[in-house]
Amino acid sequence: MFDYTIEVEGTVDQNAEKLERILSEEGFGVLWSLNLKDKLEEKGLELSKNFKVLEVCNPKEAKEVLEQNEMAGYFLPCKMVVYESESKTKIGMPKPSALINMLNDQVLQDKAKQIEDRLIAVMEKCQ
Repeated sequence: MFDYTIEVEGTVDQNAEKLERILSEEGFGVLWSLNLKDKLEEKGLELSKNFKVLEVCNPKEAKEVLEQNEMAGYFLPCKMVVYESESKTKIGMPKPSALINMLNDQVLQDKAKQIEDRLIAVMEKCQ
């Protein structure tokens, strides 16, 4: 599977805030956060469920990855989502290892797996 997704207690807003705090504690920053429901409503479209997108980055690791292969920039920053599905709140992300696998670079694959493991640990702390 290309993603890692977990179910959590609480609202989308509560979990987005918690996720941002834990990411910060683990050396990741949120470059920006998009409330997709609000953005669509600005465009005259209604989305019935809350859906937030976070662009996440660790600057040191991003630099290392880009120096190894600038094509990795196509996958940066990492994307994480917090959303409602079937009356449940979920946190998910595309697995960095699945994305970077397309570059056929073992050094980057290993680095992506390390980052993925750290991001999964962050997500699990939200449970």
